[in-house]
Amino acid sequence: MAAQFLASVGACAMLSACVGNPFKDAKVDPRSPIAAEVARTVRSDAPYPTFAGIPPVPKDVRPHKQYGQAAAQIEQTRADVVRATGDDSWTLNNSETFADQARSAAGPELAPAQQSDTEAFAKDLRKRATPPPPPPR
Repeated sequence: MAAQFLASVGACAMLSACVGNPFKDAKVDPRSPIAAEVARTVRSDAPYPTFAGIPPVPKDVRPHKQYGQAAAQIEQTRADVVRATGDDSWTLNNSETFADQARSAAGPELAPAQQSDTEAFAKDLRKRATPPPPPPR
């Protein structure tokens, strides 16, 4: 019993240190870069805010319960999309018809380049790629 009493007295003594206002005698260090700003913005005669200053609850927002319902709908939609697009939900069918349609939409097939055209092009590139002679010394 005595131990409980001493523990209670000790707890009350420790909590009594929290009763004071640590900001009452707080001073700003004059060497601080914000000292001038603090002195300019702090007003000791400013009124304290009251509970009447709290704005009323907006009327144009949905009830809290509807947020959860909307979240559940989104989760259900996600599950439906995952189920509909899973690896086992589709196959490649009729791919030759698709490829034929793409080829016809791309236009006529071009003939491969002639060997002589390729050689002439390569020769021209080699000629242009020759470095210039070194500067005279």
